[in-house]
Amino acid sequence: MTPPMTTLDTTARCCDPFVWGQGPKTLEVFLEPTCPFSGRAFGKLDALLALAGAERLTIKLRLNSQPWHAFSPTLTRAVLAASTTPGGKDATKAVLAAIAAHRDEFEPTQHCQGPLLDRSPAQLLARLEELSGIPLRAAFEDPALTTEVKWQARYARQNGIHVTPTFMVDGLVVSDMSSGDAVEVWLGKLGLG
Repeated sequence: MTPPMTTLDTTARCCDPFVWGQGPKTLEVFLEPTCPFSGRAFGKLDALLALAGAERLTIKLRLNSQPWHAFSPTLTRAVLAASTTPGGKDATKAVLAAIAAHRDEFEPTQHCQGPLLDRSPAQLLARLEELSGIPLRAAFEDPALTTEVKWQARYARQNGIHVTPTFMVDGLVVSDMSSGDAVEVWLGKLGLG
């Protein structure tokens, strides 16, 4: 049996870590790329960091692929692939923003119906490259990326993460934080208001 991974298990990881800020308070946000609630939370993270101050808050973005989102594994890998490009974590932001802004092009109706079912992973990647401006195919096809995909899955599982977005503050899940909350409410829950 493989021992549990910790945040220190980074030697084989290839991605630019999704970390913004360097404050003592740590907010980890678990997102799924096609989840509309994750998209809403993602859209507030820059404002949160600006309000809190990068010297007071560290934001760590985590990905949690969910099986009911039909293309979740492909798009999660694409987001991770973006972080290995020259744009690093900024490229990751561009890819996540493109998915959130064009969710209907990446998530079948009711998770299981409609013309998107005829899309291949290659077609999804091509469309995502077009929308984000980030070249993804070569990075997506790098076998080394699988280590990062597995790390993200294991990290979420070991922390009992199921739904997205899920918020962890200083290592503890905060179940009453929601993507529907105003950024100022988040600040209060972080003790930074």
